[in-house]
Amino acid sequence: MTRQIRKSVALLLLTLVPAAVLIAVGRPWIGLAVLAALHLTVLWGTLAPHSRLFGPVMRKLRTSQRDVWLTIDDGPSDDTQALLDLLDQYRARATFFLVGERAARRPELVQAIRSRGHEIGNHSATHPSAWFWALSPRRMAHEVGEAQRTLATLAGAPPRWFRAVVGHANPFVAPVLAEHGLCRVSWSARGYDGVSGDVERVVTRMLKGLKPGAIILLHEGSAHGHSTTIIRRVLEELRARDLRAVLPS
Repeated sequence: MTRQIRKSVALLLLTLVPAAVLIAVGRPWIGLAVLAALHLTVLWGTLAPHSRLFGPVMRKLRTSQRDVWLTIDDGPSDDTQALLDLLDQYRARATFFLVGERAARRPELVQAIRSRGHEIGNHSATHPSAWFWALSPRRMAHEVGEAQRTLATLAGAPPRWFRAVVGHANPFVAPVLAEHGLCRVSWSARGYDGVSGDVERVVTRMLKGLKPGAIILLHEGSAHGHSTTIIRRVLEELRARDLRAVLPS
């Protein structure tokens, strides 16, 4: 059992024991309140993208310059080539967090991302958005490890960054990431572009987070079909604020 899993189990037991004692000695409501607090803590650690309960997570770019980190999830897709041209136009660099099975179907786009000076991150093998938070140790190891192997083969180098699906986590994420030398990356600026095609609303939501050190979350290949337009608007806002999209050292 890894250190992170032991830590999570210990947290569970430390909370369950006093709750059980309180119930046994005739203080059921207090015991139930303790149990509820435990469940809320675990829920927060699972669903909150910035939570460190289940392992370290990076949510801000360390920089003394006017730099930001542009991250684009869910590719490769039909948008990828247009996005590469757009990034060249604005002299911006980005990390593309790719889904392993999608990358395997479009290896030429993986190579294009690398050849144009951008970076590739691991975004799981199959993108199980509904169940990533509840994956078993074996399934978590497969989702991370299979994507890592696929992307390393296609790109010529293993990714060093991991973006959790929907930003969720559980006690089994950190041990697998450590095995592959991956760092989990969250974000500090988002506009919910993966679910909304309202360009101006998405950009408006994102504006308050566009500052030096921001990690910007964007998506490609969204069902609403406006990914390229949204990313262009974000790049325009970065230029207007004299912010540079760079890759982390």
